[in-house]
Amino acid sequence: MTLYYTLVFLLLVAEMALFMLLIIPLPFTIRRRMFTFISENKFVAKLQYGLKITFIFILILFIDSVNRVYRVQVELAAASENAGNSGGAAIMGHERLEVQARKFYSQRNMYLCGFTLFLSLILNRTYIMILEVLRLEEKVKQYEGTEKNTKQAEKLAMAGEPGEIARLRRALEKKDQDLDNLKKQAAGLNREYDALTEKYAQTQQDGVPKKDK
Repeated sequence: MTLYYTLVFLLLVAEMALFMLLIIPLPFTIRRRMFTFISENKFVAKLQYGLKITFIFILILFIDSVNRVYRVQVELAAASENAGNSGGAAIMGHERLEVQARKFYSQRNMYLCGFTLFLSLILNRTYIMILEVLRLEEKVKQYEGTEKNTKQAEKLAMAGEPGEIARLRRALEKKDQDLDNLKKQAAGLNREYDALTEKYAQTQQDGVPKKDK
């Protein structure tokens, strides 16, 4: 694996760790302080800007890897067709193994870049949704947190305005449901990546691709 694909892999691991940190259940106060720090810290803002540029380069690598997969697929199909026409299957054995190895490496790079980009979108959406959930929870606490606010909510209900609390509750439930869906998508992404890693390990023998038997 080349240096830049190794860096992409490390970024993918960092994204998975960050996603696990975001979905860990924490007390409301601690979660609010953490996200307030992330939102207002200047260093974090600069880091986010640098990551946006990094993801642009990863997108370029993803497009290049897709192009390589397509070209290797075409080359493999052409080689198989020529071998069938000439009857030289034994001669094409080594070349076919080399093309298949290049195909696997291209697919690995495509999956690696694709998963990294996809998880970045999930992280961004999860971060925005958690901020929205925190804002809604603060509004609910303003209506129900203290005795004074409880009395104020009762006055609003008597004045014919109880729908605001119900609307906030529905919005909060919807955000929680969206977060559960994102957790399921992330779990599926991790399973696919583990399967790809196992497939890559099975094709290796002392650092060299296994030959066809």
